[in-house]
Formats: sequence, C-alpha cells, structure tokens
Amino acid sequence: MEWFESWFDTPYYHLLYSNRDYTEAENFITKLTKELQLPTSSTIIDLACGKGRHSVFLNKLGYEVIGLDLSKQSIEHNKQFENETLHFKVHDMRDAIDSKPVDAVFNLFTSFGYFDNEKDDKSVFQSVYNSLKPDGFFVLDYLSEEFVRETLVPEMEVHREGIDFNITKKIEGRHIIKDIRFEADGKPFHFFEKVKLHTLETINSYATECGFERVKIWGDYQLSEFNAEKSPRCINLFKKK
Repeated sequence: MEWFESWFDTPYYHLLYSNRDYTEAENFITKLTKELQLPTSSTIIDLACGKGRHSVFLNKLGYEVIGLDLSKQSIEHNKQFENETLHFKVHDMRDAIDSKPVDAVFNLFTSFGYFDNEKDDKSVFQSVYNSLKPDGFFVLDYLSEEFVRETLVPEMEVHREGIDFNITKKIEGRHIIKDIRFEADGKPFHFFEKVKLHTLETINSYATECGFERVKIWGDYQLSEFNAEKSPRCINLFKKK
C-alpha cells in the first residue's frame, strides 16, 4: 500500500489534524465561490474530500456536490450527510471521474503531490479536465514551495486526547517528509507523509499540457495576491479552455 492509503484510513490521522479551523475553511469557501461567480445551480466535485467538511458546507451554500476520496472509512463516515444534492464516493484521483460534466473541481488543503511517478500527477490533471464542462474551473490549493523551505520546523510534539505525536520534518530532494511516531492502546505506531515540492512552473506545465489556462494564483485563504517568499499557500485557479 502507498503511505497515504494506510495513514489516511486510520483514526489517528483524523485525530492529529482535528484542530483544523472550520471557520477559516468556511470563510475561504465562501470567498472562493463568490470570486468564481458560481451560481448555486452549479455542480462541484470536492476531490480528496476527506471527512467531507468542505463538501457539506458547499452543499449548504446551495451547490450540488460530489465528494470523492480514496479512504473508504472517510466515505463511510460521510454517507450520513448525503441528500439529493450531496453524494460521496470512494475514488482514486488518478482515475477517470464517473459523473456528468461539472462546473468546478476543488482540490483543497494540499491533497495533491503524493505520487512518486510524474505520470500519476499528470493523470490527476487529465481526469479533472475531462470531468469539467467547457470554461469549468479547477482550484488546486497547494503548499507554497519557497515558504515551506523558509519556515520548516524540524521537530515538534502534538498532544491530542492523551496521545503524544512526535513529528519530525525534513526536505529530501523535491519532497518534504513528515515522520510521525506515537503510542496508542499500548502499541507503538509509525507513519509518514511525503509530498512533492512542486514549483509553480511544474504545476502550470501539467495544467497546460491537458488544456487548462491558469488565470489566477492566490497566496492565502483570504485570497490575497500570491508572493513566492511570503505566501503560505499557492492556490491555483485554472480554467478549461
């Protein structure tokens, strides 16, 4: 199994990241949909939706939403939120998306860059492109390479519900690697995360090769202008030509 297949499907992954700011995420989604001027009749795919927080909020805003994720446990959890305009499916983002053409695809909070093979990275863009209507939007919310290199904290300890997560980070070549060790239920655990430090140029080359045009880059969840050295995020807006 790939690292993300095993790690993302454990309860410990969700526990470690349980402090995520829902208010910030909802404000970001609200700003983003207004910026894109997406009418509430639009259909949006939340690609790599996790436990569905963005999908559910988008649906509350009035959109028809399809949440897709590789984690069977996450999708099983999300089924409780389903209604006539909100659906969840297990899906590998490298594969073709089985749906009618949609108005937008959102890939949020660094849910890309996990694959070692460049062919897999490109297949994600092609899959998204094929799923969109003409002039449809693809939002890729990614880490900011230079900012990550400048602000890397090599060691930290995170406490969650009686568990001490010991985390180390390092950069090896084009990857940032996060090593995660902890004890739970009397047993030691070891997981890691490995994400490519894609450059702006590389991401854009994947997009243009598939037929996208990059129309905007934002640098944070307030949709500020992107600055390579100072921006904590690299939020790419692509449009299907």
